[in-house]
Amino acid sequence: MQLEWHSAGIGEVLEALDSSEGGLTREEALKRLGEDGPNRLTPQEKVSWFIRFLQQFNNLLIYVLLAAGILTVALNHLVDAMVIFGVVVLNAIFGFVQEGKAEKAMDALKEMLSLQALVRRNGRTHQVSAEDLVKGDIVLLQSGDKVPADMRLLKVKELRVDESILTGESLPVEKNTDAVRSGTALGDRFSMAFSGTLVTYGKAEGVVTSTGDGTEIGRISSMLATVETLQTPLLRRVEAFGRTLTISIVAVSIFMFVFGVWVRGYRPEEMFNAAVGLAVAAIPEGLPAIMTITLAIGVQSMARRRTIIRRLPAVETLGSVSVICTDKTGTLTCNEMTVRSIALGDKGFQVTGAGYDPHGAFVLDGREVDLALHPDLRMLAHVSLLCNDAVLEQEDGRWVLSGDPTEGALVSFGMKAGYSVDAEREEWPRIDLIPFESEHRFMATLHHNHDGRAYVYLKGAPEVVLERCGSVWRDEGEGSLRPEFWQKKAEDMASRGERLLAIACKPVTTRQSALGFGDVEDGFGLVGIVGMIDPPREEAAQAVSRCRDAGIRVKMITGDHADTARAIGRITGIGDGLKVLRGSEIESMDDRELIGKAAEIDVFARSSPLHKLRLVTALQAGGNVVAMTGDGVNDAPALKRADVGIAMGGKGTEVSKEAAEMVLTDDNFATIANAVEEGRTVYDNLIKSILFVLPTNGGEALSILFAVLLGYTLPITAVQILWVNMVTAVTLALALAFEKPEKNVMRRSPRKQDEPLLSPFVSWRI
Repeated sequence: MQLEWHSAGIGEVLEALDSSEGGLTREEALKRLGEDGPNRLTPQEKVSWFIRFLQQFNNLLIYVLLAAGILTVALNHLVDAMVIFGVVVLNAIFGFVQEGKAEKAMDALKEMLSLQALVRRNGRTHQVSAEDLVKGDIVLLQSGDKVPADMRLLKVKELRVDESILTGESLPVEKNTDAVRSGTALGDRFSMAFSGTLVTYGKAEGVVTSTGDGTEIGRISSMLATVETLQTPLLRRVEAFGRTLTISIVAVSIFMFVFGVWVRGYRPEEMFNAAVGLAVAAIPEGLPAIMTITLAIGVQSMARRRTIIRRLPAVETLGSVSVICTDKTGTLTCNEMTVRSIALGDKGFQVTGAGYDPHGAFVLDGREVDLALHPDLRMLAHVSLLCNDAVLEQEDGRWVLSGDPTEGALVSFGMKAGYSVDAEREEWPRIDLIPFESEHRFMATLHHNHDGRAYVYLKGAPEVVLERCGSVWRDEGEGSLRPEFWQKKAEDMASRGERLLAIACKPVTTRQSALGFGDVEDGFGLVGIVGMIDPPREEAAQAVSRCRDAGIRVKMITGDHADTARAIGRITGIGDGLKVLRGSEIESMDDRELIGKAAEIDVFARSSPLHKLRLVTALQAGGNVVAMTGDGVNDAPALKRADVGIAMGGKGTEVSKEAAEMVLTDDNFATIANAVEEGRTVYDNLIKSILFVLPTNGGEALSILFAVLLGYTLPITAVQILWVNMVTAVTLALALAFEKPEKNVMRRSPRKQDEPLLSPFVSWRI
């Protein structure tokens, strides 16, 4: 049984890898490289363009046309044969061109890996190719580096790592060297650094535990290579329709041939031409072209609504979707932290606005307040601005953050309170600071102003700040601190999924010019507690409601904590606000049990890539057509497995885009509801086109059949039939592809999986 690196101590890990802090010898590294192979992902076998072209002929209706063409050649009717083959090849070319890009997700994964690594061997530090790393190598990391392999951390100095490509969560993760509990979720393995993730702050040393396909990103790569994509509902219906039509055509053609030769006395060659004519007449040769062009029109329409379709059949599949599985961060939410609630003594304020945009108001008991009447609130905003390293700048109409997302939320909060960041920092220059570290979980800054006043400002985890406070800061003077009251406040705010920071201050003399840990042990006055959240987009709840009206269930699958997922679900209307299924619970279930739970529960938290893949598969096994949204590498396997994979165009990785069928250019969940409407409209228009084409084919076939049965001359030849079908019928049918949506299109339930292409009502109309 392999050691769980994240739950083992440093000494145990080094012993298991037969390594030391001085690193491997050069000879040992070369030996291991020969045994384990290079630190790279195994390339995926690619389908050649020629094979993809041949796949366009894999259709029963096309087989019948090809057989008719071959038999026509055998009878030396070359013109007829050339026309038949020409129609078949034109359809194949059209489908091949419209199919879009070949799968490139694996190539995109490779581009996310580090190229170089700083490694210690023989006690000396070297720069080596990341592909040459082996298990047991000691790797040095610093800010800006991509982690070159999975590693157990040995030494850490204020290390923060952006793991969003694996977990989907936007906040950098603070790392340490402490072992964590066995079976801990990937996002909580603070003692590990994973290949392909980005060091955003600090330094570290780690020992390589996995390389190549054995890394977490390698496992995702392997899943991508083995995940089977399902046939779209439209193609399944067309295939079933084609089988029925083919059997019917062959049966009628054989009957007509036998009847004509044995009953009416026609020559076999003449009857063969009639049978070929009937087959050509009955087969809707223009149907593939009509389907492709109708879908292409849908693609253009969706592009105008901020949706890029990468694979043509996805247009219609959207109209069949019965479940949408959405990521939380960046799709339902803005992917920008925002101060949402404030605790000041007995008062609880709400803050409006979303993202880093510094426009918003402060609300108390449902009414907007005047900040001039609340100096305590202004003091909280003042400290939040100064005990802070983040910078917000406006670029192209958007507010862009430089720094930590949590601090960015505090800067936006200060600006909403009416402060100018530059003016405040100029009036209260920073003299010294104690930076935030995971060991002490607070940040402290020393400030002097030009009027001879000086303060130490403190922000950090509520429990850490509270133990350093002896009072509550008030504009009119100090108030008594009630620790139990504030702890209860913090628990209530955290239960709403908010990330909390307590803010405190302490007056000092202007003679103090340095800040040490002894200066921040006690004597502070608590100013307040701020609660931050990555808030739902303003239009998210409305879009979820619109999907529900259309008979579509929306499920949220996130790597975030259960409380946060539950809170976002409650605000957006996803789930019942109570039930959440965690990744650890999914792991303990077999596939049969998961099918039931996936149908019952709508909010899933602490989900890994494998959990997401299993959930999508379970929902499909329950008879659903599933759309899956995502933006990270962790979403790619589930995106590929889903009936419709939907990637984010703005903040999404190239891996997720290549694994998906469609891309949202505005990263907005509301756009999906618009795309579903477009997908349903495309299907409706396709049926209208078929309703026009099939009677034309049927009329031609019946005219030949009745001519033979009644002993008349054949009224039309195969070439004439092809001309009518491909030029007049198809051209006129395409006009129906531009029809506007029906009024009730988003009030209908999704089509059932087993619903035929032609319903009994449509068949009766034909």
